[in-house]
Order: sequence, then C-alpha cells, then structure tokens
Amino acid sequence: MADASGAGAAEGTIKFIAGGTNLLDLMKENVVRPMRLIDLSRLPLDRIEDTPAGGLRLGALARNADTAYHPAVRERYPLLSSALLAGASPQLRNMATNGGNLLQRTRCVYFYDTGVPCNKREPGSGCPAIGGLSRQHAILGTSEHCIATHPSDMCVALAALDAVVHVRSTAGERAIPFADFHRLPGDRPQDDTTLGAQELITHIELPDAARFAGHSAYIKLRDRASYAFALVSVAAALDLADDGTVRDVRVALGGVAHKPWRMPTAESMLIGSRPDAEAFARVADALLRDAQGQGDNDFKIPLARRAIVRALEVAAAGPDTPTPGAPL
Repeated sequence: MADASGAGAAEGTIKFIAGGTNLLDLMKENVVRPMRLIDLSRLPLDRIEDTPAGGLRLGALARNADTAYHPAVRERYPLLSSALLAGASPQLRNMATNGGNLLQRTRCVYFYDTGVPCNKREPGSGCPAIGGLSRQHAILGTSEHCIATHPSDMCVALAALDAVVHVRSTAGERAIPFADFHRLPGDRPQDDTTLGAQELITHIELPDAARFAGHSAYIKLRDRASYAFALVSVAAALDLADDGTVRDVRVALGGVAHKPWRMPTAESMLIGSRPDAEAFARVADALLRDAQGQGDNDFKIPLARRAIVRALEVAAAGPDTPTPGAPL
C-alpha cells in the first residue's frame, strides 16, 4: 500500500487501475495518457465487514456487484443496493470497484472530445457546454468554468447515507466525510475530489442506518431503461416516528450537479411533518431553489421536482408497496 501511494506521488504520469471500467475508456479516447499503470487489484482491500459502531465497512476493491448483493447491504442499506443495481450493466458491475466508482470522471461529451476545449482537460481553455449542447448537464452548483455532472449512482446513495471515505498515503490516514469528498467546479473544474495526489481510498464507512432501512427509495430517470446515465436521480430515506411523522430524512440528487447534491436545511423542513405530497413538494422546491438551466436542460428542473416528490412518496410507503408506475 505504501509503495503504491509513494509511486503515485513520485510520478505524475502514473495512474492506478483496479477494475478499469472508466480509466480504460478515458485512455481509448486519449483523454488521459498515462505512461505507467499500477495495478491495485491484489491489495487486501476487498472485504465488506461490520464496524464496532454498528455500521458497515466497504473495501475500496470490493466489486460493485458483490457490494450490491451482500446480505448486510441488502438488509441494512437497501438504498445503496438499489442505486448500485441501477448503474451500468451486470458485466460492468462485476468489474467495477467501490473506490473506482467514487473516482469516475464526468460523461460530458465535450470532456471526451479532445478536439474541443474543456476546462476539465485543459484548465483555462473554456467550457463549450455553456452555450452548447447541454441536455445532460448541471442545473445546480455550476460555475462559469464548468457545468458537467457527476455520473455515479452509488455516490448519490452514499451521500444520502452520510458515508465516510477513508484514505491512506505515505503521510498517514484520514477520514473524509462524503459531503466533502467531491467538489463543485468553482474555478478548478479539473479537480473532481479533495483526494490528495498521494492518497488511495482504502474503504468506505457506512454509519448505522437501521432507522432508514424500511423507508428508502432510489429513483433514476434516464433516456432508456438500462445502461444509461441519469438525467435526474434521487436517493430518499425516511425515519418515521410511531405517530407517523418524520423523525429524520435524507434526500440526495444525482445528474444535476458536479457532485451528489444535498441540502440539509431543505431536509429539515420535513422534520415533525406528516409524510405527504404537500410537504414533499415544499422540500423539492427548497432543494431546487437555486437551480438554473442552460436552455437544453431546462426540463431537468421540473423533472427533478417531480422525482423528489415521487422518491419520498415511495420511501414513505415502505418496501411492500410497489413503485408507482404513472409518468413523472
């Protein structure tokens, strides 16, 4: 582990590879051109195990499929299992690792097209998505330098579950709250995360979330039924008191920003309320208060509003109620 992190720091043209499901695409398109690859797949970081505090530790090299189908994840964190199974294809989930999922790059078409400028590839060159084709792009947290979105389904659920990312380097170890792991673009859109050059993800820690297990839902809206990235996704989880009112709530959005989007102040509006459509609509309005479209993606704002309400309704209904099939 120390050798791997030290090598990565010593030479900027080195890339780490495990599942390779995103890195190989980037290399094929000449978006990244590493001189060397360091294979991490033999490091002992693939375990999924309980923590003393009642949570779960997900090894960085555990495969997405193994995580989604793990009994502890399905029983105690069904929101995460649902999000993982909504992403990619079975073949990709069998290869992709948990750590790599957190680090995947945007699927912005301009980022992948090396014939056009892109501030994420070449800082300062410009963002052609602004004023260009922006149907897939962000409506929240954008900057004048970038309007790309983060593509991960898993990360939306991890944001809702208040996960913690544990990393290690030659300088030691540290824990990064999930809300602080990914960045908004600001004036440095080339930096997707707060991960240091020497740091490797060792595991992801999930806190005890038993109170949410019975009332959670992941909804993903996309152009086709499978193997497509989200236009909008919502991870919702409710903790209901004995009298039916909301005791705690989590709502995270995907497909709308450079990172999974949460707003605890909006979530807190539900505390003590009855879990009904009117209350859910107020939360949706608060979450999307600062949303701004680019023209092509203006439709995402009302779509996200309806998706938030729907996800909260499904979560409130509980696991024995089928997901409503009416159009959003």
